[in-house]
Amino acid sequence: MSESPVTERITASRGDAAVLTAVLIGSLVAVGLGAFGKIHEPQFFSVNVAGFSSGTAVKAWLGTFAVVLALFQLVSAFVMYRLIPGGRAPAWISVAHVWSGRLAVLASVPVAVHCLYALGFAETDSRVLFHSLFGCLFYGVFVTKMMLLTRKGLRGWVIPIAGGLLFFVLVYVWLTSALWFFQTSGITF
Repeated sequence: MSESPVTERITASRGDAAVLTAVLIGSLVAVGLGAFGKIHEPQFFSVNVAGFSSGTAVKAWLGTFAVVLALFQLVSAFVMYRLIPGGRAPAWISVAHVWSGRLAVLASVPVAVHCLYALGFAETDSRVLFHSLFGCLFYGVFVTKMMLLTRKGLRGWVIPIAGGLLFFVLVYVWLTSALWFFQTSGITF
């Protein structure tokens, strides 16, 4: 039995309001991080781990680890949404998807701390400017997606779009930081 048109409209408006609220809060997070990074005086040191030559090397490797996990996220999402031929998704894939996402964000936190605390929001050249912008956007989109995951009644395309945007932003941040680091410094630890 299908719902009445009035019930469908109410559910859609609640879902749309949830999306708008999540996007607004995510936007505030992104702008807040950017403002903190711009106002905060860079300390030029934040995170270093034994065995790495610098905080920037740690940042590059943790960022790379996060992107590898995000690639798994993309493939596992394709499997869960049956966009890859092969029938039903294995029972373990949704748990692996959730945990790989958690680990990716966990790996990105020291990177963000290093960027914001040690380097700040900078615009010395276009690569650095876009890295700063997309780094802040990453956490804004992350907050948006996490809020959306807790809501019911969303349109079917909302979560995949949020996840795809999160993947795109993370890859762009990696391209403008870790890949650049490896190209200029070599594969160093």
